[in-house]
Amino acid sequence: MMSSQTTAGTQVATLAGGCFWCLEAVYDQFNGVVSVESGYMGGKNPNPTYREVCTGATGHAEVIQVTYDPAVVSYEDLLGVFFTIHDPTTLNRQGNDVGTQYRSAIYYHTPEQKAIAEKTIADLNAEHRWNAPIVTEVTPVSTFYIAEDYHQEYFANNPDQSYCQFVVAPKVAKFRKYYMEKLKA
Repeated sequence: MMSSQTTAGTQVATLAGGCFWCLEAVYDQFNGVVSVESGYMGGKNPNPTYREVCTGATGHAEVIQVTYDPAVVSYEDLLGVFFTIHDPTTLNRQGNDVGTQYRSAIYYHTPEQKAIAEKTIADLNAEHRWNAPIVTEVTPVSTFYIAEDYHQEYFANNPDQSYCQFVVAPKVAKFRKYYMEKLKA
């Protein structure tokens, strides 16, 4: 288990949008992001394992915790990317990944993050960017359980793995296409 500790001047965002490998791979390249950790949140079982979370019985979602420098990147920017790289209109599903562990959720750490998340969702729904309403949960942060070591930096360590090539890489490419100016140097 790991708490959302920050260093001086940094803040933490916690997001769930399908497989945590996808989100981590994108946010690792985001200028202003200090670190990204894959883990689990939102369920009832303490210290869940990946195998347990995959059953859907724990209630946990696969999440990333992003430590970022708000002087370089805003929470709004983090959410803009979040809503670009996953489908927030499918309940408990991202592509072929199905189950509550793949739900779309924003776990807010502060009342300000909650307000920004709710406004972002309202604005996106008003724009009718998708053919269906956004189902992303906005819920208070709870205990973050860091995922097993082999899940950390998964895409960076396994770029030739088939899931990485067919699912993760396209999300990274989409981020790079639409947010070129926000890439780390």
